[in-house]
Amino acid sequence: MSRITYLLILMVSLLFTKMSSQTNQGQFATVNGLEMYYEIHGSGTPLVLIHGGGSTINSTYGNVLSQFAKKHKVIAVELQAHGRTKDRGVPLSFEQDADDVAALLQQLAIAKADIMGFSNGGTTALQIAIRHPEVVDKLILCSATYSRAGLVPGFFEGMKQVTIEMMPAQLKEAFLQVNPDKAALQVSFNRDVERMLNFKDIPEEKIKAVKAPALVINADKDVIVTEHALELSRLLADAQLTVLPGAHGEYIGEICSANQDSNEPKLTVELIEEFLADK
Repeated sequence: MSRITYLLILMVSLLFTKMSSQTNQGQFATVNGLEMYYEIHGSGTPLVLIHGGGSTINSTYGNVLSQFAKKHKVIAVELQAHGRTKDRGVPLSFEQDADDVAALLQQLAIAKADIMGFSNGGTTALQIAIRHPEVVDKLILCSATYSRAGLVPGFFEGMKQVTIEMMPAQLKEAFLQVNPDKAALQVSFNRDVERMLNFKDIPEEKIKAVKAPALVINADKDVIVTEHALELSRLLADAQLTVLPGAHGEYIGEICSANQDSNEPKLTVELIEEFLADK
């Protein structure tokens, strides 16, 4: 074997080793009868990441997860009927998703964690704080809704007409990349639409009872109206509000973001880290 050939093999080997060390091997946990897929990245204080509707870990957090993993033990989940987690044969609910995440933390022996959720995941994070306050250190609620009035006019009328053909191609591709079962994608789509059509307001008194410090983040051109985000921050006992430029999810570089080269996700991570570090 020539020296050049040897060096090439060595370089490929080192590259593969580096890639392997940075790529998390996902796992499954049985929680409430559901085989939930999750990943753990990094080390430090626990931070749970909850994706949005029709999404996976990567399609929601692919542009920011590695940054969070520099300072945190990131527990990223895929909820019922999303990505690698199969459907359990019953309708989705934010309450059940909250119970599933809390059960996973218990299995992992994580007594308390910071909880971050985006879009539907933000509503799930809020339900975790309501139903399982003992596991929540701090909350990051990104484009979260607690009432039907919080969504842009026409949202629910449009939801009645939506078909899977209207689902953003990026979300469909991201789903099929981790779960190539097209029937599972259709189930996921159906479950999300059904949940939103049947969504009921979270009583304000339940939100007022949440004591965990919260950071409410919204975009100025979000599907969640800014006034709703403001009201959510006022209902919570200890909350800050940040309104960032852009559309739904652009501030974290969600996969449907128009500008995937934007520096805004990095700034958002810094903002969140400052909030989490403030004791």
